[in-house]
Amino acid sequence: MNQPNATSFPPRFIWGVATSSYQIEGAAHEDGRSQSIWDTFCATPGKVLNGENGDVACDHYHRLENDLDLIQSLGVNAYRFSVAWPRIVPDGRGATNRTGLDFYNRLVDGLLARGITPWPTLYHWDLPQVLQDRGGWPARDTALAFGDYAEVVTAELGDRVKHWITINEPWCAAFLGYGNGIHAPGHTDLAESFATSHHLLLAHGLGVQAVRANAPGAQVGITLNLAGAYPAVNSEADKAAAHRQDGFANRWYLDPVFGRDYPQDFVDLLGAASPQAQGLVLPGDLEIIAAPTDFLGVNMYSRNVVEDAPGEGFLGLRQVHVAGSEYTGFDWEVAPQSLTDLMLRLQKDYNPAALYITENGATYPDSVEDDGTVHDGARTRYFQQHITAVGDALAGGAKMAGYFAWSLMDNFEWAEGYDKRFGIVHVDFETQARTLKQSGQWYRDFLVRAQEGQPA
Repeated sequence: MNQPNATSFPPRFIWGVATSSYQIEGAAHEDGRSQSIWDTFCATPGKVLNGENGDVACDHYHRLENDLDLIQSLGVNAYRFSVAWPRIVPDGRGATNRTGLDFYNRLVDGLLARGITPWPTLYHWDLPQVLQDRGGWPARDTALAFGDYAEVVTAELGDRVKHWITINEPWCAAFLGYGNGIHAPGHTDLAESFATSHHLLLAHGLGVQAVRANAPGAQVGITLNLAGAYPAVNSEADKAAAHRQDGFANRWYLDPVFGRDYPQDFVDLLGAASPQAQGLVLPGDLEIIAAPTDFLGVNMYSRNVVEDAPGEGFLGLRQVHVAGSEYTGFDWEVAPQSLTDLMLRLQKDYNPAALYITENGATYPDSVEDDGTVHDGARTRYFQQHITAVGDALAGGAKMAGYFAWSLMDNFEWAEGYDKRFGIVHVDFETQARTLKQSGQWYRDFLVRAQEGQPA
């Protein structure tokens, strides 16, 4: 395997680490924060492994200064985090919570004081429960409430924050939350999930408007979780299945964001479950969704290899394992070439102004040695392979502008509780001790060489 070469990246390339609010903050019932859908989901028996929750998580809310020092010690020049809507507008709409805003002011100021660029995400899945009680994302009013919330946050932080992400992974929030129910709020209704997808994209457009109004000159984009779709064999049936998978996971979000309307082939496949058939796509919506952005954020972990399987789910396909491939703890194939393929395809088909990998990483069972060190060679190789793939995409003409490792530290991994660890920093959830893993040491040392312009 080739090691990534730091000289293949431009001097202004963004190197960062990423987290999200519910996964690390804790303090779930403090300082005016209201309940989110994830608090409710975690309290529902059988929904989260071992009945775990984000009440404490990494206790980041109380350990902010130390965690900022930890981020600085890695040598990154950017930090992606998310803002917790229930901390800012506890009732979903209306009165704001000054204590919540003050926390993010301290976070932003602490980053800037350490020479680190803040990259906040406005929504990373922790919808206020009160809005779910009023209909949640299947209801148009939730998108409008998000617009109001985005107005509050951008007005508060826009004088200092110059890079904004509106929505994180609308596919996950829509389908995992409302389609197959493995994420909050745990609904299993295909029509609801696609109503949600439309309202999340509408919320993105309203978020862009808020950034443009309150942070003049700032950059704004959306983060989509994308994965190349490949046929298991080179048959017409499998190629058609891969096209359906691509419509489901990729084109359904990319096309409207880039001004192409929803892909008609997938609208037709959905039939009565489509937002069009439900009467949810109102005049002006597509123009709001397609508001010009400054970058596309991509969360990339693996690829989808599929075969035709008539009658299996609404897509009529199944995922297949690739013989000889390595798989991570989430049973995701390690497929770095697919990152390069995906970035080149995005540049060719959609021509975004810039491309950022806003999440990339892997979960493996970590081995903590007696001396406290954590040897995670598989994760280190994963980062090496995928950063090399980013460099290859850049060399191939993709407008790659930055890379954020997921994640800064082990955290609450949604329905998997604390069983799956993505961090480059190990967290002992009993003591809250942080330990830099081998992968974190490699990333830190790579960034030193990158700043020096030397091969890594």
